[in-house]
Amino acid sequence: MKEVNEPVTALLAVNTIEVVYDSVILAVKGVSLTVPERGIVALLGANGAGKSTTLKAISRIVAAERGEITKGRITFQGQDITEASPYDVVRNGLIQVLEGRFVFPNLTVEENLLVPAYVRKVSRFQVKQELERIYAYFPRLKERRTSQAGYTSGGEQQMVAIGRALMLRPSLILLDEPSMGLAPQVVEEIFEIVRDLNRKEAVSFLVAEQNTAVALRYADFGSILERGRVVMTGNAQELSANQEVKEAYLGMSGKGPMSFRDTKRYHLRKRQFMYRLA
Repeated sequence: MKEVNEPVTALLAVNTIEVVYDSVILAVKGVSLTVPERGIVALLGANGAGKSTTLKAISRIVAAERGEITKGRITFQGQDITEASPYDVVRNGLIQVLEGRFVFPNLTVEENLLVPAYVRKVSRFQVKQELERIYAYFPRLKERRTSQAGYTSGGEQQMVAIGRALMLRPSLILLDEPSMGLAPQVVEEIFEIVRDLNRKEAVSFLVAEQNTAVALRYADFGSILERGRVVMTGNAQELSANQEVKEAYLGMSGKGPMSFRDTKRYHLRKRQFMYRLA
């Protein structure tokens, strides 16, 4: 990997990348974003906005889906990883938790967590220490450690996926749609753990999420994607307070929650708003 000059506060810098699938479909168009050290950044947008593609481009697994970064540059910890292998990216501390969790269903919860230990080649004592560290954040997993992962709940599987990533001692986790298919209280629990890990373990997070309200409540910064482009970025609190963002993404008008009729009316305003920003 080639050394480049990046500000020491920027753990990850994505600079005007474009991603093309099958040499034809332009899925991401000039996306730029930054994840600071010890930061939580929310990547927001509707389904199909380009969030997952952006994360897969960063983790370098987009090539497995016949995708290619055709323009731009990605740097992580001051190193250019635009053309790095997924293995090198993981080895350097950048891990992606895929949308849909993807646990090994026939293995137990604990066996799922142990998979990364074979990659790191650590001692049994270190493995035991790492497991206890994970169980301290996810006590429910300790209770279910002998259960087959495929028979656990969606929330527990999401915890397994995050815990498995933590076994690799990452500096940055790319978390794709962690709230998908989960009950609201479980979503809150997952995001509380993310914030806990950020504060206690200094793990940074880039979270792709459709649940804008929850994501902005826990994030430091946010970027909004529309049709493969970043149309707005800023402090999470400022984005939450922005009236147009409220109407377009949070279902809130100046007078409070919107009715179904108001929501339909604002759907048109959202499109106009995003076209104006783009």
